[in-house]
Amino acid sequence: MTNSEHEKIFKAAGIEMWPAEKIQAFRKALLDWYEKEKRDLPWRRTSDPYSIWVSEIMLQQTRVDTVIPYYHNFLDKFPDIAALAAAPEDAILKAWEGLGYYSRVKNMQKAAQQIVAEYGGVFPEDPQEIAKLKGIGPYTAGAVSSIAFQIPEPAVDGNVMRVMSRLFEIDADIAKPASRKIFEAIVRELIDPERPGDFNQALMDLGSSICSPLNPQPEISPIKAFNAAYQNGTMHLYPVKSKAKRPVPMNLQGVILQNSEKQFLLEKRPSSGLLADFWTFPLIQLDLDAIPGSVDAAIESASIQTELLVAEDFPKLTEEAKKADKKLPSFHQIEAQLSAAVAEKYGLKPVWLKAETGSVNHVFSHIKWHITGYYGRVLADTESLLPEQCRWVSENDFADYAFPVPQQKMWQQFQQQTRKEFGL
Repeated sequence: MTNSEHEKIFKAAGIEMWPAEKIQAFRKALLDWYEKEKRDLPWRRTSDPYSIWVSEIMLQQTRVDTVIPYYHNFLDKFPDIAALAAAPEDAILKAWEGLGYYSRVKNMQKAAQQIVAEYGGVFPEDPQEIAKLKGIGPYTAGAVSSIAFQIPEPAVDGNVMRVMSRLFEIDADIAKPASRKIFEAIVRELIDPERPGDFNQALMDLGSSICSPLNPQPEISPIKAFNAAYQNGTMHLYPVKSKAKRPVPMNLQGVILQNSEKQFLLEKRPSSGLLADFWTFPLIQLDLDAIPGSVDAAIESASIQTELLVAEDFPKLTEEAKKADKKLPSFHQIEAQLSAAVAEKYGLKPVWLKAETGSVNHVFSHIKWHITGYYGRVLADTESLLPEQCRWVSENDFADYAFPVPQQKMWQQFQQQTRKEFGL
């Protein structure tokens, strides 16, 4: 993007870019602070583009402290691009287990395979070529280019947009993708051509600490003299960010079944969609509205609460049922529906031993799962009837299967609330 294009963007956004002397002073203030305050992180001790790429993908939507052990473990298992490209998918999913946003690691493997096939196994240096790799967007391309190859490319994430919004009092909504070009143009003007990697990392560190979303501390910021929002008393107005839609709640039933050999039934999820290719206890979504209610909604006793699918939603469900003059389904009604669903999908006829093994919640970006576990046993030998995506697995072999966070939560809940009760 040329300087004239930058000028058009700045004019349209009402931004007055600083003169060269002020830009130089800004760089010095930011980088001097970074030299004193930068965090000692393992991926900052290398210029290897593969290692830096791994860290940047892991750090998306994930805290630094959480990432560090995953980073070391991942590089131990897949030390280079060739190893990642050739690894079994189950192995990379297992290494990513618990980090969430699992499409990230699947895209990483596809990108590694691209690098092997198209670049001779060598990570490309050209930012435009990096951006062609699967799963790499403008931010990651900029981060790898600047940190690994010292190319002055912007790495604009939420932290950087927040800092820039306050520096220049930018009214563009940072939640809208169209606004990104404004912030990328600003960083291209400000970035230090001699130390682009340090410059980008300094902005990230500043945005995650002193210039945080809540309770920022501009009075101790190394760049407070450049911060228009601080100087003008408008910090509370920036950044402009529209609210994201709240995740839509969904009630699910987690079916925890054991056979006569004390193996548990696991199901591999489809290759697309949420938690693709991970293993979980079977998850079923019953249509509760289709179950004729038998429990009076006016009776708000603890015993009734335990019969509802999601205890935390009991007051809301009860109030809605009262208004509609409806009755709520009992566990016995739910059990019948659950048995029918399990028989139809898995060819099994379980004997239910516990109404509920507890409820767990898990929030995705757009949906919130409420999962209630139901524990039962299958006495007959029905392994031959299982669908292709299912298998009976001993607890001792769980380590060989990639479990997403909701499955880990269900398993932990089951161990805490049910194992002792049944002496399992």
